[in-house]
Amino acid sequence: MDVAIVTVGDEILAGDTRNTNAERLARRLNERGASVVRMLTIPDDAALIAEYVADWSAQFDAVVVGGGLGGTHDDVTMDAVARAFDRELVLGPEVRQDLLESMAAYEAVDLADLDPADVDLDFEAWGATPEGARPLLNPEGLCPGCVLENVYVLPGPPAEFESMFETVAAEFGGDAVSESLETTAPEASLTDTLGAFREAFDLVVGSYPSSEGNNRLKVTGTDPEEVREGVDWLRERVATPEAGPKPDAAE
Repeated sequence: MDVAIVTVGDEILAGDTRNTNAERLARRLNERGASVVRMLTIPDDAALIAEYVADWSAQFDAVVVGGGLGGTHDDVTMDAVARAFDRELVLGPEVRQDLLESMAAYEAVDLADLDPADVDLDFEAWGATPEGARPLLNPEGLCPGCVLENVYVLPGPPAEFESMFETVAAEFGGDAVSESLETTAPEASLTDTLGAFREAFDLVVGSYPSSEGNNRLKVTGTDPEEVREGVDWLRERVATPEAGPKPDAAE
């Protein structure tokens, strides 16, 4: 399953907010065997969001869009997703009910005692989703997300983003598996070994610095046994913290 991630927000591009949603989501998707094939952060620009959603939904199995939901002037994501599929925004009855329950809890009153006419909330602005979409009620906040065809729209605040993703996590999967090993060898010394690896295996291998000062070699494929063979092949040829240096590493 190939998945693209789009995070929306001027505050991310300005460096005011860390993009932890994309980082954590990519990890969760890989844990489920899906492959993240694109990751992009764009501003609160409805036309740009609609362009990428329409394009990527046609290219990939799923697109996850995070951020820009709500009723303020810069919350344009839901409208942009509706525009990408030429849909109108509508307020579903279950979403309206959920908003009422959230407002009752916020005001610490019984739902039965809450007159919707007295609620200081623009229900359409905060709760409308594209016509035909499946609303995703918000376990941690106010405004809903939704699923429209293969596009998943989630709120920006990390607690809301993560809790809402968990409600649809089972819909993501795949057969990608990965294993890693650490090496004490400098990355520049691994060129020949990694070249030989690519000739010997139909697997993806990457080299990444680790926090301990070593390099991490990550092997990814769809056959767990072949991935294990690839890791063992590397372990025999590169220096590891446990085994020390390996001569003739590229052979």
